[in-house]
Amino acid sequence: MVNKSTDFVGSLAKGLRVIEAFQADRPRLSITDVARETGLDRATARRCLLTLVDLGYANYDGKFFSLTPRILRLGVTALASMPLPQIVQPWLDQLSDQVGQSCSVSVLEGTEILYIARAAQRRVMSIGLMPGSRLPAFCTSMGRVLLASLPKDQARGVIESSDLTPRTPKSLTDISDLMQELDRVRLQGYALVDQEVEIGLRSISVPLVNQRDETVAALNIGMAAIQTSVSSVVSTYLDDLLRVQAGLKRVLR
Repeated sequence: MVNKSTDFVGSLAKGLRVIEAFQADRPRLSITDVARETGLDRATARRCLLTLVDLGYANYDGKFFSLTPRILRLGVTALASMPLPQIVQPWLDQLSDQVGQSCSVSVLEGTEILYIARAAQRRVMSIGLMPGSRLPAFCTSMGRVLLASLPKDQARGVIESSDLTPRTPKSLTDISDLMQELDRVRLQGYALVDQEVEIGLRSISVPLVNQRDETVAALNIGMAAIQTSVSSVVSTYLDDLLRVQAGLKRVLR
């Protein structure tokens, strides 16, 4: 609980109110506009606005103020301090709604992938997946993306340590074949798996990378195998995955 008499910084609160006055439908505001939106007097609103200008967070053309891209640093810093599942979940929800398919994010733990976030449209697997669920890395699109991000000898070590029992007749289980597939994933930047985890299920995945180009997780879209051409999965969904990949890269540190 904040003790307002000693701990509450009124000037900071006023400055934040001024920043929040700018919205998508009102990106340019005058001193009078800001005073009206915030309930501050004109003199206070003016001082806050000019302080933002002096610090590079706002522009002023002599009549109207507008925020600069520098203001994004405040939001990016806050996002970077959040746990990864909280950061990716809104992006997952939006992507899932857009493509009409279930979307997930996972990380590599040993020989398995661990689901950390999921937005489900419909159930396409016989098992229900949710945050905390695990699947073998070697036969999943997210697992292959994550394995492909490792040094080759380390990826081989994970595969050699895996239980390579085929989950379906389509599952790749030969170590040499799997290593060649990881080479392909590494080169093309995505993994496509056709019914290797479960008959009737396809998925396509891309790595989620941070601002240092380090792979921190994998993002996928899963769908029922009803399209006649496997390649149509790439043309239908890859661009959407890459768009989210690019957006998240800006906030992952």
